[in-house]
Amino acid sequence: QVQLVESGGGLVQAGGSLRLSCAASGRTFSANAMGWFRQAPGKEREFVASINWSSESTDYVDSVKGRFTISRDNAKNTVYLQMNILKPEDTAVYYCAADRRPFRTMVRTPTSYDYWGQGTQVTVSS
Repeated sequence: QVQLVESGGGLVQAGGSLRLSCAASGRTFSANAMGWFRQAPGKEREFVASINWSSESTDYVDSVKGRFTISRDNAKNTVYLQMNILKPEDTAVYYCAADRRPFRTMVRTPTSYDYWGQGTQVTVSS
């Protein structure tokens, strides 16, 4: 059974930092693109960042560029999201996702990802 388990969320003041982790089990994702999405109350799920299998390519939504960094450790089957200079508008449930197809170019659409974690809450106070 494939599982993605996020951790690292919490409550932080504006300007602070958090590091999210997503540990995969049940299969290896070392050849697969991984992504982070977020969903705020009353809003649709939004793409945040993605990384290709080799870490050579990353992609970010404009609102987090320069503040968030996605990375991965294939030996640990884990993807990370370092979030700095957090803003109240970053408040959301953050989900990690994995594409089951190997060596595919990473994309931003949620429907292109096959496996999802349960989400971790990030709350940024002003």
